[in-house]
Amino acid sequence: MAMKNAIDLQMVAEFSLNQPIGQCRAVPVRQATGAPEAVLLVYSADFDIDPSHEMFFFPMDTLKLALVTHEGKVLWRRDLDRGVVPGVWFCPVFAFDLNGDGADEIFYVGNGEPRHPLSKMHRRLVCLDPRTGETIGQWPWPSLMQRQQELSFMYRDFIFGGYAKGQPVLVTAQGTYMDMFLQGWRADMTQRWQRDIIRVGEQRSAAGSHQCAIVDINHDGIDEVMWGERCIELSGGQQIFCADDVVYRGHSDLVQPMLGADGRWRIFTIRESHPEASPRVVMFDDQGRRVWGHVDAGHIDMGWVARLGPRGEHVASAIRIGAKSCGPDGRFHQQMDEFAFDGQSGEPLTPGFSHYRTLPVDLNGDGRHELVRGLPSGNGEVLMPDGRVVGTVGGATAMACKFLNRPGEQLLSYHADGAVRIWADANAQDTPAALQRYAHPFYARNRALTACGYNWVNLGGV
Repeated sequence: MAMKNAIDLQMVAEFSLNQPIGQCRAVPVRQATGAPEAVLLVYSADFDIDPSHEMFFFPMDTLKLALVTHEGKVLWRRDLDRGVVPGVWFCPVFAFDLNGDGADEIFYVGNGEPRHPLSKMHRRLVCLDPRTGETIGQWPWPSLMQRQQELSFMYRDFIFGGYAKGQPVLVTAQGTYMDMFLQGWRADMTQRWQRDIIRVGEQRSAAGSHQCAIVDINHDGIDEVMWGERCIELSGGQQIFCADDVVYRGHSDLVQPMLGADGRWRIFTIRESHPEASPRVVMFDDQGRRVWGHVDAGHIDMGWVARLGPRGEHVASAIRIGAKSCGPDGRFHQQMDEFAFDGQSGEPLTPGFSHYRTLPVDLNGDGRHELVRGLPSGNGEVLMPDGRVVGTVGGATAMACKFLNRPGEQLLSYHADGAVRIWADANAQDTPAALQRYAHPFYARNRALTACGYNWVNLGGV
């Protein structure tokens, strides 16, 4: 891979949301065919609120939406009121052109009864017009939990979408750890399919994941979702495979497709629960068969795949933790062990520096990733593939992808005082390898998921 100029990290835009920011999600939004993209910000003064009993806390602020231009001009704002708990699992947000008019409608889980933020009866799928922020449709949020479940299981909601032979399919989903339900919707919001996964007994198979990537795994023109280690096609909701069926009955922190050297997809997963199952870090092929696996035990909580190799080869990262805590002050991990592997062969690697709280980003456009220590509570360092620090964005990163009309990928950082900053490499030049990445359907599908859940900003699989 050709040598590139040194990275010159520059702040190319700065603006304020005029309030403290404890959490922020961001996603590119098209307002019309051919119009410049804007950025939807989903933010609150509270840190992200998790439904787990040991992590939940009462919010002091409400969740807001703001559509802003790349220069920082606020086009509209929307306060979701006290009925919506400010957290990714209580309120996923997804921008998607379901009706085919060239604009991305904005979907989120709302609540028609603000006095009762944990209401199930009054929860709604709400659709906003991206041009005005006004509501253009709302429908009852599916609530199919047949058994009484604890708070952490009940409030794990998802919205995502993809295409089946060119037709858009919106998917709503509920659950992660126990019973799980997915529904596919047509453009007119009639139900296209429903898939219920009831997990009872000792023979139950895999649970869900905190990341649900969209991929056309068999190149047939129909997208699939990796719902945990299950691969479900979006045309009719049929399960294509469940990797390690029966062997693994837990949930995965991350399940990430990776385009192999042979042009076929592989699936990288890191496992949290079902501690008896081994291995804990696994790569599967495009039919759910294990290619390689490592790490015999432990709670694997963070990871990614990225083109960090000298010729852009994939490296897979995984971090094992002994404990974690989460509350108003942030999310913290203890007793960490870090692992890295050649994505293709599974050979263990020694990076020589920590991957903790990092995300891949190709700032200089050479087709090889840099890293930003931009997950919440990260310090914002930007690192070269060999670990050299070349700059900092000064805090957490809500978006790491190409969203400006300039070479390379960009970063959007947010800060406690309300500042939002956009960063780019002034020396970036897109190589053919980088342009091929940006044009890949997987890139567009998963770039759209950056406001939906943990770690959904990782586009390193292509």
